[in-house]
Amino acid sequence: MKSPAHRTRDIERQAGYLKPEHCAPPPPRGNSGTMWFIRDSCGIACGVITWLLVFYAEFVVVFVLLLPAKNVAYSLFNGVLFNGLAFLALASHARAMCTDPGAVPKGNATKEFIESLQLKPGQVVYKCPKCCSIKPDRAHHCSVCKRCIKKMDHHCPWVNNCVGENNQKFFVLFTMYIALISFHALLMAAFHFVFCFEEDWAKCSNFSPPTTVILLILLCFEGLLFLIFTAVMFGTQVHSICTDETGIEQLKKEERRWAKKSKWMNMKVVFGHPFSIAWLSPFAAPDHGKADLYQYIV
Repeated sequence: MKSPAHRTRDIERQAGYLKPEHCAPPPPRGNSGTMWFIRDSCGIACGVITWLLVFYAEFVVVFVLLLPAKNVAYSLFNGVLFNGLAFLALASHARAMCTDPGAVPKGNATKEFIESLQLKPGQVVYKCPKCCSIKPDRAHHCSVCKRCIKKMDHHCPWVNNCVGENNQKFFVLFTMYIALISFHALLMAAFHFVFCFEEDWAKCSNFSPPTTVILLILLCFEGLLFLIFTAVMFGTQVHSICTDETGIEQLKKEERRWAKKSKWMNMKVVFGHPFSIAWLSPFAAPDHGKADLYQYIV
Protein backbone atom coordinates (compact mmCIF):
# COMPACT_ATOMS: atom_id res chain seq x y z
CA MET A 1 0.00 0.00 0.00
CA LYS A 2 1.36 3.38 -1.01
CA SER A 3 1.06 6.60 0.93
CA PRO A 4 -1.01 9.49 -0.50
CA ALA A 5 2.15 11.45 -1.28
CA HIS A 6 3.35 8.66 -3.52
CA ARG A 7 0.04 7.91 -5.20
CA THR A 8 0.41 9.41 -8.67
CA ARG A 9 -1.32 9.74 -12.02
CA ASP A 10 0.61 11.88 -14.52
CA ILE A 11 3.84 13.77 -15.00
CA GLU A 12 5.34 16.75 -16.78
CA ARG A 13 9.12 17.09 -16.69
CA GLN A 14 9.72 20.20 -18.77
CA ALA A 15 11.81 22.67 -16.81
CA GLY A 16 9.65 25.65 -17.73
CA TYR A 17 6.55 23.84 -16.54
CA LEU A 18 7.94 23.63 -13.02
CA LYS A 19 8.15 27.39 -12.51
CA PRO A 20 5.48 28.52 -10.01
CA GLU A 21 5.52 32.08 -11.32
CA HIS A 22 3.77 30.87 -14.47
CA CYS A 23 0.65 30.08 -12.42
CA ALA A 24 -2.19 32.40 -11.47
CA PRO A 25 -1.88 33.66 -7.88
CA PRO A 26 -4.48 32.60 -5.31
CA PRO A 27 -6.97 35.15 -3.96
CA PRO A 28 -5.44 37.37 -1.26
CA ARG A 29 -5.65 35.93 2.22
CA GLY A 30 -3.42 38.24 4.22
CA ASN A 31 -0.58 36.99 6.38
CA SER A 32 0.11 33.32 6.91
CA GLY A 33 -1.71 31.82 9.87
CA THR A 34 -4.76 34.03 9.42
CA MET A 35 -8.30 32.74 9.07
CA TRP A 36 -9.16 31.06 5.78
CA PHE A 37 -11.45 33.32 3.76
CA ILE A 38 -12.05 33.51 0.01
CA ARG A 39 -12.43 37.06 -1.28
CA ASP A 40 -15.00 36.35 -3.98
CA SER A 41 -17.66 39.05 -4.39
CA CYS A 42 -20.38 36.61 -5.47
CA GLY A 43 -19.63 34.24 -2.60
CA ILE A 44 -19.52 37.05 -0.02
CA ALA A 45 -22.87 38.38 -1.30
CA CYS A 46 -24.42 34.88 -1.08
CA GLY A 47 -23.06 34.43 2.44
CA VAL A 48 -24.50 37.78 3.58
CA ILE A 49 -27.86 36.94 1.99
CA THR A 50 -27.89 33.61 3.84
CA TRP A 51 -27.44 35.31 7.21
CA LEU A 52 -30.03 38.00 6.39
CA LEU A 53 -32.60 35.36 5.44
CA VAL A 54 -32.03 33.54 8.73
CA PHE A 55 -32.38 36.81 10.64
CA TYR A 56 -35.62 37.56 8.75
CA ALA A 57 -36.99 34.16 9.74
CA GLU A 58 -35.93 34.86 13.33
CA PHE A 59 -37.79 38.18 13.29
CA VAL A 60 -41.05 36.74 11.93
CA VAL A 61 -40.98 33.67 14.16
CA VAL A 62 -40.31 35.65 17.33
CA PHE A 63 -42.37 38.82 16.79
CA VAL A 64 -45.23 37.49 14.64
CA LEU A 65 -45.63 33.83 15.63
CA LEU A 66 -44.47 33.45 19.23
CA LEU A 67 -44.74 36.68 21.24
CA PRO A 68 -48.46 37.24 20.44
CA ALA A 69 -49.28 33.63 21.39
CA LYS A 70 -51.36 33.26 24.56
CA ASN A 71 -49.72 29.97 25.56
CA VAL A 72 -46.44 30.90 27.28
CA ALA A 73 -45.17 27.31 27.34
CA TYR A 74 -45.76 27.01 23.57
CA SER A 75 -43.88 30.25 22.89
CA LEU A 76 -41.02 29.39 25.24
CA PHE A 77 -40.49 25.85 23.92
CA ASN A 78 -40.64 26.79 20.24
CA GLY A 79 -38.60 29.93 20.79
CA VAL A 80 -35.75 28.04 22.46
CA LEU A 81 -35.88 25.24 19.86
CA PHE A 82 -35.96 27.52 16.82
CA ASN A 83 -33.30 29.91 18.07
CA GLY A 84 -31.06 27.04 19.14
CA LEU A 85 -31.27 25.41 15.71
CA ALA A 86 -30.77 28.77 13.99
CA PHE A 87 -27.65 29.41 16.08
CA LEU A 88 -26.24 25.99 15.14
CA ALA A 89 -27.06 26.66 11.47
CA LEU A 90 -25.19 29.98 11.45
CA ALA A 91 -22.28 28.50 13.41
CA SER A 92 -22.05 25.64 10.90
CA HIS A 93 -22.16 28.15 8.04
CA ALA A 94 -19.33 30.17 9.59
CA ARG A 95 -17.19 27.07 10.12
CA ALA A 96 -17.82 25.82 6.57
CA MET A 97 -16.89 29.25 5.20
CA CYS A 98 -13.82 29.93 7.34
CA THR A 99 -12.26 26.44 7.46
CA ASP A 100 -9.51 25.48 5.03
CA PRO A 101 -11.28 22.80 2.94
CA GLY A 102 -8.00 20.97 2.30
CA ALA A 103 -5.98 23.25 0.06
CA VAL A 104 -2.81 21.75 -1.38
CA PRO A 105 0.28 23.94 -0.76
CA LYS A 106 0.68 26.26 -3.73
CA GLY A 107 3.84 26.32 -5.83
CA ASN A 108 5.45 23.14 -4.44
CA ALA A 109 5.84 21.53 -7.88
CA THR A 110 9.57 22.20 -8.03
CA LYS A 111 12.36 19.86 -9.05
CA GLU A 112 13.66 19.95 -5.48
CA PHE A 113 10.33 18.90 -4.00
CA ILE A 114 9.82 16.15 -6.58
CA GLU A 115 13.30 14.83 -5.82
CA SER A 116 12.49 14.87 -2.08
CA LEU A 117 9.57 12.50 -2.71
CA GLN A 118 12.13 9.80 -3.58
CA LEU A 119 9.94 8.32 -6.26
CA LYS A 120 10.66 4.79 -7.35
CA PRO A 121 11.42 4.03 -11.02
CA GLY A 122 8.18 4.16 -12.97
CA GLN A 123 6.36 6.31 -10.45
CA VAL A 124 4.99 9.60 -11.70
CA VAL A 125 3.43 12.67 -10.15
CA TYR A 126 0.63 14.87 -11.40
CA LYS A 127 1.17 18.61 -11.24
CA CYS A 128 -1.62 21.15 -11.53
CA PRO A 129 -0.63 23.66 -14.24
CA LYS A 130 -2.88 26.34 -12.71
CA CYS A 131 -1.52 26.54 -9.17
CA CYS A 132 1.85 24.78 -9.65
CA SER A 133 1.11 22.20 -6.98
CA ILE A 134 1.78 18.50 -6.74
CA LYS A 135 -1.79 17.22 -6.87
CA PRO A 136 -2.62 14.29 -4.55
CA ASP A 137 -5.12 11.67 -5.63
CA ARG A 138 -8.75 12.81 -5.40
CA ALA A 139 -7.73 16.49 -5.42
CA HIS A 140 -9.22 18.89 -7.97
CA HIS A 141 -8.50 22.50 -8.87
CA CYS A 142 -11.09 25.14 -7.96
CA SER A 143 -11.19 28.11 -10.31
CA VAL A 144 -12.74 30.33 -7.61
CA CYS A 145 -10.39 29.45 -4.74
CA LYS A 146 -7.51 29.14 -7.24
CA ARG A 147 -6.19 26.16 -5.30
CA CYS A 148 -6.25 22.40 -5.57
CA ILE A 149 -8.58 21.00 -2.89
CA LYS A 150 -8.27 17.51 -1.39
CA LYS A 151 -11.44 15.44 -1.91
CA MET A 152 -13.19 18.46 -3.39
CA ASP A 153 -16.93 17.86 -3.71
CA HIS A 154 -17.94 21.21 -5.21
CA HIS A 155 -17.58 24.95 -4.71
CA CYS A 156 -20.62 26.37 -2.93
CA PRO A 157 -21.21 30.13 -3.28
CA TRP A 158 -23.62 30.05 -0.33
CA VAL A 159 -20.73 29.27 2.02
CA ASN A 160 -18.19 31.14 -0.15
CA ASN A 161 -15.87 28.15 -0.07
CA CYS A 162 -15.14 24.74 -1.50
CA VAL A 163 -16.60 21.70 0.21
CA GLY A 164 -13.63 19.43 0.75
CA GLU A 165 -11.86 17.06 3.07
CA ASN A 166 -11.64 19.39 6.08
CA ASN A 167 -15.01 21.19 6.07
CA GLN A 168 -17.52 18.73 4.64
CA LYS A 169 -18.83 17.97 8.13
CA PHE A 170 -19.68 21.64 8.72
CA PHE A 171 -21.38 21.94 5.31
CA VAL A 172 -23.53 18.87 6.00
CA LEU A 173 -24.50 20.26 9.41
CA PHE A 174 -25.36 23.61 7.80
CA THR A 175 -27.75 21.99 5.31
CA MET A 176 -29.29 19.83 8.04
CA TYR A 177 -29.94 22.69 10.49
CA ILE A 178 -31.29 24.99 7.76
CA ALA A 179 -33.68 22.23 6.68
CA LEU A 180 -34.80 21.74 10.30
CA ILE A 181 -35.48 25.43 11.01
CA SER A 182 -37.27 25.76 7.65
CA PHE A 183 -39.56 22.85 8.52
CA HIS A 184 -40.08 24.20 12.03
CA ALA A 185 -40.96 27.67 10.72
CA LEU A 186 -43.45 26.23 8.21
CA LEU A 187 -45.07 24.17 10.97
CA MET A 188 -45.47 27.17 13.28
CA ALA A 189 -46.76 29.33 10.40
CA ALA A 190 -49.40 26.70 9.58
CA PHE A 191 -50.56 26.62 13.23
CA HIS A 192 -50.68 30.42 13.26
CA PHE A 193 -52.83 30.57 10.12
CA VAL A 194 -55.29 28.07 11.63
CA PHE A 195 -55.40 30.02 14.91
CA CYS A 196 -55.94 33.36 13.16
CA PHE A 197 -58.76 32.01 11.00
CA GLU A 198 -60.60 30.98 14.16
CA GLU A 199 -59.85 34.21 16.03
CA ASP A 200 -59.74 37.92 15.23
CA TRP A 201 -56.69 38.66 13.05
CA ALA A 202 -56.08 41.86 15.01
CA LYS A 203 -55.60 39.82 18.21
CA CYS A 204 -53.21 37.21 16.85
CA SER A 205 -50.39 39.58 15.88
CA ASN A 206 -48.73 42.79 17.01
CA PHE A 207 -48.85 43.98 13.39
CA SER A 208 -51.79 44.91 11.20
CA PRO A 209 -53.55 41.98 9.45
CA PRO A 210 -52.20 42.88 5.94
CA THR A 211 -48.65 43.20 7.28
CA THR A 212 -48.97 39.93 9.18
CA VAL A 213 -50.19 38.08 6.10
CA ILE A 214 -47.37 39.45 3.93
CA LEU A 215 -44.72 38.56 6.52
CA LEU A 216 -46.11 35.04 6.88
CA ILE A 217 -46.37 34.48 3.12
CA LEU A 218 -42.75 35.55 2.65
CA LEU A 219 -41.69 33.30 5.53
CA CYS A 220 -43.55 30.33 4.05
CA PHE A 221 -42.03 30.95 0.62
CA GLU A 222 -38.54 31.20 2.11
CA GLY A 223 -39.06 28.17 4.35
CA LEU A 224 -40.43 25.96 1.58
CA LEU A 225 -37.71 26.97 -0.88
CA PHE A 226 -34.84 26.38 1.54
CA LEU A 227 -36.41 23.23 2.97
CA ILE A 228 -36.46 21.61 -0.46
CA PHE A 229 -33.02 22.90 -1.46
CA THR A 230 -31.17 22.02 1.75
CA ALA A 231 -32.96 18.69 2.25
CA VAL A 232 -31.94 17.58 -1.25
CA MET A 233 -28.39 18.86 -0.71
CA PHE A 234 -28.21 17.10 2.67
CA GLY A 235 -29.36 13.85 1.08
CA THR A 236 -26.85 14.06 -1.77
CA GLN A 237 -24.03 14.84 0.66
CA VAL A 238 -24.85 11.89 2.91
CA HIS A 239 -25.07 9.63 -0.14
CA SER A 240 -21.73 10.95 -1.38
CA ILE A 241 -20.15 10.28 2.01
CA CYS A 242 -21.57 6.77 2.31
CA THR A 243 -20.41 5.81 -1.18
CA ASP A 244 -17.04 7.58 -0.65
CA GLU A 245 -17.35 9.37 -3.97
CA THR A 246 -17.32 13.16 -4.26
CA GLY A 247 -19.67 15.13 -6.49
CA ILE A 248 -16.90 15.86 -8.99
CA GLU A 249 -15.87 12.19 -9.10
CA GLN A 250 -19.47 11.20 -9.81
CA LEU A 251 -19.83 13.89 -12.47
CA LYS A 252 -16.58 12.97 -14.22
CA LYS A 253 -17.16 9.24 -13.65
CA GLU A 254 -13.58 8.88 -12.48
CA GLU A 255 -12.12 5.42 -12.06
CA ARG A 256 -12.14 4.29 -8.44
CA ARG A 257 -8.54 3.85 -7.26
CA TRP A 258 -9.20 3.77 -3.52
CA ALA A 259 -10.26 0.83 -1.37
CA LYS A 260 -13.94 0.43 -0.61
CA LYS A 261 -14.91 0.94 3.03
CA SER A 262 -18.16 0.41 4.89
CA LYS A 263 -20.72 3.21 4.94
CA TRP A 264 -20.28 3.59 8.70
CA MET A 265 -16.51 3.94 8.35
CA ASN A 266 -17.01 6.54 5.60
CA MET A 267 -19.22 8.52 7.97
CA LYS A 268 -16.51 8.35 10.64
CA VAL A 269 -13.94 9.68 8.17
CA VAL A 270 -16.00 12.86 7.73
CA PHE A 271 -17.58 13.34 11.16
CA GLY A 272 -14.94 11.81 13.42
CA HIS A 273 -14.05 8.57 15.14
CA PRO A 274 -15.70 7.22 17.21
CA PHE A 275 -19.38 8.18 17.02
CA SER A 276 -20.36 10.80 19.61
CA ILE A 277 -22.64 13.79 20.16
CA ALA A 278 -19.79 15.88 18.70
CA TRP A 279 -20.99 14.75 15.26
CA LEU A 280 -23.81 17.30 15.63
CA SER A 281 -21.59 20.12 16.87
CA PRO A 282 -20.14 22.72 14.48
CA PHE A 283 -17.60 23.60 17.20
CA ALA A 284 -15.96 20.16 17.28
CA ALA A 285 -13.40 19.44 14.57
CA PRO A 286 -13.55 15.82 13.35
CA ASP A 287 -11.20 13.48 15.22
CA HIS A 288 -10.47 10.82 12.63
CA GLY A 289 -8.79 8.44 15.07
CA LYS A 290 -8.67 5.00 13.50
CA ALA A 291 -10.65 6.15 10.47
CA ASP A 292 -8.16 6.05 7.59
CA LEU A 293 -8.78 8.95 5.21
CA TYR A 294 -6.89 7.33 2.33
CA GLN A 295 -6.82 3.64 1.54
CA TYR A 296 -5.73 2.85 -1.98
CA ILE A 297 -5.99 -0.25 -4.08
CA VAL A 298 -2.53 -1.54 -4.82
